[in-house]
Amino acid sequence: MRLIIRRFFYDFSLPLSKNKMIKIGQFNQLDIIRETPQGLYLADEDGNEILLPNKYIPESFKIWDTLDVFVYLDHEERPVATTLKPYIELNHFAYLRCMVVSEIGAFMDWGLEKQLLVPFKEQARPMKEGNWYIVYLYLDEKTNRLVGSSKTRKYLSIENSSLQKYDKVNILVTHLTEKGANVIINQKHEGLIYIENIFEDIRTGDQMEAYIKKVRDDGKIDVVIQPEGYKSIEPNAEFIYEELKAAGGFLPLHDKSTPEAIKNQLGLSKKLFKKAIGALYKDKVIAIKEDGIELL
Repeated sequence: MRLIIRRFFYDFSLPLSKNKMIKIGQFNQLDIIRETPQGLYLADEDGNEILLPNKYIPESFKIWDTLDVFVYLDHEERPVATTLKPYIELNHFAYLRCMVVSEIGAFMDWGLEKQLLVPFKEQARPMKEGNWYIVYLYLDEKTNRLVGSSKTRKYLSIENSSLQKYDKVNILVTHLTEKGANVIINQKHEGLIYIENIFEDIRTGDQMEAYIKKVRDDGKIDVVIQPEGYKSIEPNAEFIYEELKAAGGFLPLHDKSTPEAIKNQLGLSKKLFKKAIGALYKDKVIAIKEDGIELL
């Protein structure tokens, strides 16, 4: 067993470009090749093996079944597979809770039995037990261990030429300021939702779909939660249509309603609301009355 463990540890330290192998810190689709008293041994197509301990074995299985497992290092720093779903993967960001602070750093709950270490040198500010932080997961090349870092900006790319206006993206809200909400776009780029474009309650750690508003010459990216221009009319019109049905066919909102009233009830800006009801009115779906809009 010791020889096998050492071989695995060595294999994982090889550059991924040289060999196709089981990937640590990521999900792997591996085949069950044999059952032992310790658990199931899984293998990739190149014959690299790893143990799935008994506590993670599915209720029913057959030899050569394929399992989707996450690979990390156990308490003895040995590569091991698990069917648990971590809150974060290698080279990704997530909002994690600090469970304890020790003499070597902070330990975060990332959904697995062994907690994730964020060393003191990788903390943007001293972490405190019970608080939540945006954390990046990387593989330390010197120790071959999965490590977290709250110094997130150094892991964000300034190369964003592939992003264009109106592109739909996934965002993670990192922190709120007087300007608006700072976000991470597609786990790669830094962006900002200006305060005037926020029409709903958002908080640090929220994940959602958003849209590119503008890619600036200096590489900064403006983001909005609601699509803009002609791109937004159809989805917002459909949204208001569904809200009308849920409300019994009438909403006490119209083109003269205050922006605050529209934002509070629908989470839309007045500009987008007027475009949407204009599209519904043109298609003869609604009637616009003095006291609101009504389904026809």
